[in-house]
Amino acid sequence: MNALIAVIMGAATVYLAYTRYARRIDRNVIQSDPKRATPATLYMDGVDFMPTNRNILFGYHFKSIAAAGPIVGAIVAANLWGWLPAMIWLVLGVAFMGWASDYSAIVLSVRNEGSSLSAVAHRLISPRTRTILFIFIFFYLLLIAGAFVGIMAQVMDSQPKTHLGMILLVAMGLLLGQMLYRWGVGLLPATALTVGIAFAAVLAGPLTEGLFKGLNEFFNSLTGGSAIVTYFDPTLAGFKGAEAKIMPSLLFWAIAICIFCYAGSVLPIWRMAQPVVYVGFWITAVAMILGLLGASLGTFIKPEVAQFQIPAFKGWNPQLGPSGIMPLWPMLFVTIACGAISGWHSLFGSVGTARQIESEADMLPVGAGAMFAEFLLGLLALLAVTVGAKGPPVAAFANGLGGFISVWGLPLEYAVSLAFATFIVIVLVVTQLIFRVMRVTLTEWLGEAIPPLRNQHVASFISVALAILLVLTGTWIYLWQLFGAANQLMAALSLLLVTIWLASVGKDWLYAGLPMIFMYVTTVGSILVTAYNLYFNVYVPNLDAGRLLPAVGSGLMVLVAVLLVVAALFIGFDGWRAFLKYLGQPAAAARAATARK
Repeated sequence: MNALIAVIMGAATVYLAYTRYARRIDRNVIQSDPKRATPATLYMDGVDFMPTNRNILFGYHFKSIAAAGPIVGAIVAANLWGWLPAMIWLVLGVAFMGWASDYSAIVLSVRNEGSSLSAVAHRLISPRTRTILFIFIFFYLLLIAGAFVGIMAQVMDSQPKTHLGMILLVAMGLLLGQMLYRWGVGLLPATALTVGIAFAAVLAGPLTEGLFKGLNEFFNSLTGGSAIVTYFDPTLAGFKGAEAKIMPSLLFWAIAICIFCYAGSVLPIWRMAQPVVYVGFWITAVAMILGLLGASLGTFIKPEVAQFQIPAFKGWNPQLGPSGIMPLWPMLFVTIACGAISGWHSLFGSVGTARQIESEADMLPVGAGAMFAEFLLGLLALLAVTVGAKGPPVAAFANGLGGFISVWGLPLEYAVSLAFATFIVIVLVVTQLIFRVMRVTLTEWLGEAIPPLRNQHVASFISVALAILLVLTGTWIYLWQLFGAANQLMAALSLLLVTIWLASVGKDWLYAGLPMIFMYVTTVGSILVTAYNLYFNVYVPNLDAGRLLPAVGSGLMVLVAVLLVVAALFIGFDGWRAFLKYLGQPAAAARAATARK
């Protein structure tokens, strides 16, 4: 098989699932109405609620949901089980689950005055569910915030050729916001100018590599080349134990990224978060288009970059460590945590995108459309490793994508540089938005009990400080092992809320309910498998060897895994009772439906 066939399959999936399934649900079940006022128009404050052009909002939502997950997950899955299981899950997941989760979370919030998932859970299910969901969401966000800051700092520290592009990306985002919302410049010329400059800076990265490499070396020289912090990293040297080091330059980039994220969290949405993400969308979109078309054309022009080189299927249960297990079910479905379906999408869609929907007619193209675009990103990552690109996931993605882009005549060095920059753009702009959602969640959760948390600066500072703490201590390395399961569990819980809401307003709930059942059972199972692996492959060997720190860290992660399962069971039980209540009260459902129209 070659990349051309895979790209054709991907395009057919997007077309058929969107036109034949998603549109029918939007028309017959949700019945979106362009005449109905949206929360963005009713509560416009320019900070979080702001009616936004659907073209901008599509790019904003796509770039807000497409982070490292669809790239790293697809590559890891292909290396574990082969490219065929990964491709099947990407196709079936997005066609029947992913778009439904993204779109429905936006619909749920829009039809409930822009409320967050936790606020909807309080009204539809119970106060206990709201509290459990708040705790789950905040620590889930803290996990990915710490991990993404750590990943971003490491990549920025090791890839100085990308620094100029990232700096000008942020600058051009700020300029774009000013041009659109203060100077009244049209979308097309403003986009062309800002994206053009940002893209030129990305391509010019190799020319300025020496400058930023010197900056990194200067910071490292302040401590004589010694690390500031060392910590045990279970991802190094198998499970034998190894020390990871935080150099001064790494800390510099971690702090710089957190300052950027703090600004994105507290500034009005139009000033920074939205335009920076929108510019980042075009960098990613151009690289994706060049990559997908390059992979297709490479079949004829440059066959060595387009032929599949890894096995289609490697086995049902690859071994992880001396006694670890990775059964295809349930682990494949949480390893590819994005591209098929993702909890981050529904969480962000309900808190971020839904509050910018200008017309209900925009919910489907923005929510479902952006999810299908992320599926194509996951497919591109899968192709990058399937054609034989080597290295860890990020390097494999950059090398494979660089090979596809080089088909267009761009020198391989610059093509790979563009691919690395694309990955950094993908993660950077999403990291900014994670802190914005964390700020909102922390305020809603504890703002009544602790009044200072109602202040956006206080809530944002606490969120950033906790993420830096995870990076400096290396704790995020342990937490990251639970990311896939926690992320997919968030998707299941979101679909649970959507299912209950649909039942409460007397609408057909099956399109959300059936995916919810599958994801709920699958993610609970995957958490138990992860806990088993952590216990037998990390906790026991390190405890026997007298390595206290990694034993304590992995033991705590086993406890966290158990708590995740308990939280899921509580929410599932309360949700089931609420669902039965609404299902058995058609009169009440009809009244609720009337009240919401």
